[in-house]
Amino acid sequence: MTGPQIIVLATPVFLLLIGIEYLVGRRRNKNTYRLNDAMNSIGLGIMSQLIGVFVTLLTIGIYTLEFTQLSFWKLPADSVWVWVAGLVAYDFCYYWKHRAGHTVALIWASHVVHHQSEDYNLSTALRQPSSGWLGDWLFYLPMALLGFPPLVFAVVALVDLLYQYWVHTQQIGKLGWFDRWFCAPSNHRVHHAVNDKYLDRNYGGIFIVWDRLFGSFQQEDDAVPCVYGTRGPLRSWNPVWANLHNYADLARDSWRATSWGDKLRVWFKHPGWRPADVALKWPKPAFDIRQVERFDPPMSPGAQVLSAAAFVALLGATALFLWNAHRLSLTEQLASVATVVLGLCFVGWLSERKARADASVFSR
Repeated sequence: MTGPQIIVLATPVFLLLIGIEYLVGRRRNKNTYRLNDAMNSIGLGIMSQLIGVFVTLLTIGIYTLEFTQLSFWKLPADSVWVWVAGLVAYDFCYYWKHRAGHTVALIWASHVVHHQSEDYNLSTALRQPSSGWLGDWLFYLPMALLGFPPLVFAVVALVDLLYQYWVHTQQIGKLGWFDRWFCAPSNHRVHHAVNDKYLDRNYGGIFIVWDRLFGSFQQEDDAVPCVYGTRGPLRSWNPVWANLHNYADLARDSWRATSWGDKLRVWFKHPGWRPADVALKWPKPAFDIRQVERFDPPMSPGAQVLSAAAFVALLGATALFLWNAHRLSLTEQLASVATVVLGLCFVGWLSERKARADASVFSR
């Protein structure tokens, strides 16, 4: 069974849990879902899986090449301890990859997609970037050097990813001793918050102990409610722009910078850093959490029905494609992906038509 086929089989479980979380939230008068946001988050997950069809073999191939040619030794794939150690090693590498994703602008430009939602629920977990493959694989190469077989690497990577699904919820409170050792909903809510107290904290995937060891842990404070999203909000439901807008911002600042050193530093400094001359000539307003306003353009009942129907059709088309992708020619794969992506852009357009119309009137 291929990786995409595993995702297809897991998707009904993801959607069932989303439905349960929604019903629980409604019953508690604590609903955390909006149709437009949930469709956008799941749509970005769809795009990530579609792109993965083309790049997963590349990243696994690089890992396999290093394992074959450069590993210090070859660990046995039939030993339980290798699998357990592989999961711990993967999560350790993930911690540093995740931390770099919040401290290096170029890596944040990809990871930011996962943080763009101004809601926090299980659909947020599915909100994944399409460009992570450009550099994420670098952080796992130490595992290849240490001799973890490609099969072990691929499986523990999937386990680590699936584990993180359930922590994206506001319906589960603090879990006592569990929170001290593992990434749990309370810990991960902190990670997604933009409050000063919470910013750039709690990077662990499965184990939160890495954050405690390396000084990046912050406990959720009931007196400081989490505010979700990013400090440079997307304010769009277009999934393509969601993946590209931070790269565009970096390229613009790099182009405008006078110093060649600053042109390079833009990409590798902390996210939000700007050359002094660029910041002076093209200033951006300082972040003020008191002025945070969720992007939520109203949708007519007709637009809601049409966008939801189109989205369900796109979910079905994606499942059909992922299940059969290995049987299709490259041309057929590209045509299928382009069709689904255009469909997702259409859903995004329907979801923000009112915002576009208002902006057009305002600009006249």
